[in-house]
Amino acid sequence: MKQRRTMIKLDLITGFLGSGKTTFIKKYAGYLLNRGERICIIENDFGAINVDMVMLKDLEGERCNLEMIVGGDGQEAHRRRLKTKLIAMAMQGYDRIIIEPSGIFDPDEFFDLVYEEPLDRWYEIGNVICIVDPTLDKNISDSSKYILATEAAVSGVILFSKINFCSEEDIKSSEKFLKKTMEDFGCLRENQKFSLIALDWDSLAESDYKHIVKSGYNKVSYTKLPILDSDKFDTVFYFDFEMSEKNLRENIQKIFLDSECGYVHRIKGIVKNEDRSFYEINANRKNITSKTVTAERSILIVIGEHLKKEKLSAYLGDATL
Repeated sequence: MKQRRTMIKLDLITGFLGSGKTTFIKKYAGYLLNRGERICIIENDFGAINVDMVMLKDLEGERCNLEMIVGGDGQEAHRRRLKTKLIAMAMQGYDRIIIEPSGIFDPDEFFDLVYEEPLDRWYEIGNVICIVDPTLDKNISDSSKYILATEAAVSGVILFSKINFCSEEDIKSSEKFLKKTMEDFGCLRENQKFSLIALDWDSLAESDYKHIVKSGYNKVSYTKLPILDSDKFDTVFYFDFEMSEKNLRENIQKIFLDSECGYVHRIKGIVKNEDRSFYEINANRKNITSKTVTAERSILIVIGEHLKKEKLSAYLGDATL
């Protein structure tokens, strides 16, 4: 009798811009590695330097590989690259592949891809995990709400990030906002599983991780909107960026307050300091975090809607792309 080949699990980690996907992946991948799994993490980014890849570098080893897919030239081109990458990796002995797409992502792209030939011979969907930042500005555009709703709707489990920045009331109001947003776009049904974990990730127990690893996904029907084909969402790059941490923090705060820059969702990067050391900066409209890192080159990325490079230049200098 012919033995059935063991299928490779594909996990998708979604979440809106700046939600904390990469931070979660570090913890999730660490748990999987401790279980003895051999994994690969695929990062999607729009630039030649992937900041999130740098953040995950310490996971790389004999049982964990990091791969990158460069996007930015259309959904179809990105889909082809991802399919090609998965075909090439199918025979490399992985138990699980974790995909972190950009913060602006159509989940149906993932589902359609897995069911295509020849990927359906080797892969099966493991989990779709959605990371939601409860400190997210609730006055985001309808386009942003749609992306948030669809990513949350198809997930088997939703994890709130940055709990240490939130009060109990913040968490309750964020859960209510998330459910209302999903309902508004027809993404939440009466009989639909809605699993939410609102705990500090440093305190996640073995039982929590077991729940996440077996969370699965929801296949939800909803009215699709042509958000991803619009030019609303922009990314601006500053290669070899250098600025003192103090000045950059001040300028980032000014950018978030200056509507003429566009609606900025997130600013992140690896930046060269005045003393030639490097630090990692990660900012959204509520919080700015930074830490010293080891790097060879710097890049700053601004992500948002209707961004105006000429206005941003007053705070960050001339953009590279």
